[in-house]
Amino acid sequence: MTPNPLLDIRIGTMVRANLDDPAAYIREILPLGFESIQPFFWQTLGGKDLPRLAGQIREAIGDADVTVSSIGVFGNPLESGEVDRGVLKAWETVIDHAHLFGASTVSGFTGRIRGKPLPESLPRFREVWGPLAKRAADKGVRIAFENCAMDGNWAAGDWNIAHNPDAWELMFNELPDDNLGLEWEPCHQLVYLIDPMPQIRKWAPRIFHVHGKDATVRWDVIREHGVFGRLPFVQMRTPGFGDSDWTRVISELRLAGYKGAIDIEGWHDPVYRGDLEITGQVRALEYLQQCRGGVSYLPNPM
Repeated sequence: MTPNPLLDIRIGTMVRANLDDPAAYIREILPLGFESIQPFFWQTLGGKDLPRLAGQIREAIGDADVTVSSIGVFGNPLESGEVDRGVLKAWETVIDHAHLFGASTVSGFTGRIRGKPLPESLPRFREVWGPLAKRAADKGVRIAFENCAMDGNWAAGDWNIAHNPDAWELMFNELPDDNLGLEWEPCHQLVYLIDPMPQIRKWAPRIFHVHGKDATVRWDVIREHGVFGRLPFVQMRTPGFGDSDWTRVISELRLAGYKGAIDIEGWHDPVYRGDLEITGQVRALEYLQQCRGGVSYLPNPM
């Protein structure tokens, strides 16, 4: 079969790997047209047997043309609490077993020294991620840090230092390993009133995975109440309902040579959530496929 060049960038979704039966959820949603999935763990593996889980997910996908784009681990591996140590162990285990899922990227938060200014986390970042980067490189795995602040900022935070382009400069100066990069999305930049578009051109070599999540900046609120007032000045949105021009985003990614997935990160939209969650995700899937150029490819008859 001739490869479909549209699928150099696949449109998929995230799947909670901590569910009792993630494979059942995958079987339920695949008929909706998702082209990739990102199983992810919140902090620890929760006792999951990864080889068994990988087999169940492969069986759920079956003959469908669907890939596992990456495996996510979202927690704080830089601190020393019991759960934090479990996060670090989860990273090691997922790196070692990513190949069983057919994935070569593992993604998540960098972690952070809690309550301290961002630069104070850099020595611990180097201490933890240097060995993890080597462990991953030895297995042909890339590590992608999500650009999510988790309500932190430069002065303090609990989860992640990789939310700001100034932090990216510091991180990759500390550890310039080629297999360390970003899990990028425009939402987290819009939340801090950063123009996300120039980042694609500048940081493309470090963008290993993309999340499909957007935001709406409420400029009327900002003009009247500011950014620290009673009313929220920004809302996280599912693609198709936010401010970003995803046709332009995908075009810039293609121009930069990105090949991978845009996996929709749901569960944040203030409108399309709860009973409307899948409605919103399917709309995002259709919208992103349209922005990419459609779902089918007809060879040039000439």
